[in-house]
Amino acid sequence: MDIFASLPGAIRDGELITHFGNPLIEQRELASGRAISPLSDRTLIEVAGEDRLTWLDSITSQSVGRLHPGESTELLVLDPQGRIEHAAGVFEDGTSVWLIADDADVEKLAAWLKRMVFRSRVTVSVREDAALVGFLAGGEAEARLSAAAPNGVPVVWRDPWHQVQPGGHQYALVDQHPGAEYSWSVALVDDAAALSGPFAGALAAEALRVAAWRPRWSHEVDERAIPHESDWIRSAVHLSKGCYRGQETVAKVHNLGHPPRRLAALHLDGSDVVLPAPGDLVFDGEAEVGSVTSAVLHYEEGPIALAILSRRASTGELTVRSNGTDIAAAQQVIVPADAGATVGVPRLTRLSRRPTAEDPRTAR
Repeated sequence: MDIFASLPGAIRDGELITHFGNPLIEQRELASGRAISPLSDRTLIEVAGEDRLTWLDSITSQSVGRLHPGESTELLVLDPQGRIEHAAGVFEDGTSVWLIADDADVEKLAAWLKRMVFRSRVTVSVREDAALVGFLAGGEAEARLSAAAPNGVPVVWRDPWHQVQPGGHQYALVDQHPGAEYSWSVALVDDAAALSGPFAGALAAEALRVAAWRPRWSHEVDERAIPHESDWIRSAVHLSKGCYRGQETVAKVHNLGHPPRRLAALHLDGSDVVLPAPGDLVFDGEAEVGSVTSAVLHYEEGPIALAILSRRASTGELTVRSNGTDIAAAQQVIVPADAGATVGVPRLTRLSRRPTAEDPRTAR
């Protein structure tokens, strides 16, 4: 059942609501805290039972054993080599832990969790009867949600990306991280008809995410991804918690540095009005050095992207090749090539919102 079927003006790509007529205006409304974004591409998993917190703590990257009711965090499930298999937002309400996962991963994540129960006193269920909406905290959108919330009390996950979490570590060497302004929140609703606009589609929500350098499982993760490459230790990994699968790789790469790949932000030349697609290749001169993971048109910054690059890629201007068109890309380093616990390189300033010819660091 599509709980968002009755929302007026929704433009869809399959079940995903991409926009409501004007994605750039929707971005402004979402960024101001006024708009609500239906998240029809994410699903809830409920973990109930008295062992739920200690059990999750033992099998994932995050320290959740002492999570209090109303608290939020996020976790990763890693394979024995430390590669990311699953990711989820985490909210504890006092009786259950709610996991928010991308639709493309939710069934596999739920199946893996069920296989790991053994004798633990927990139950795992996918809650397809629930719906999720996103918004930026502190605005009027949050105040409107109580009418559509179960029993009139919103259940809200607060994205921890806005600051380095306890036990985490930030590799991005910037004076002001763009994620500090990203107060993204996700609420559980059961009555979409009670929601009131303005609304914003997935294009608007994704644009704000990319501008905040915020990784997402369905975009920045492939079969080789480890948390260090996308600076995900900042919010989803506790470096001093107890043992869990993949911990040895996490500790080794963090302590020795030099992850094999690194996430970078790209400010794209918009003169050809060509927006790359995920998977489009990135070149350093004639050498292929990586690929785009997310690309959006931001209402202030213009065309921007995230890309996973080889550690050996230069930190200068790159080229994105999309459908035979070469797009110049000014690069902002997010994860340095020597990222690790002992990295000691000069502080980097963030690229300006609008690159200018007078500033050689941002000239295209």
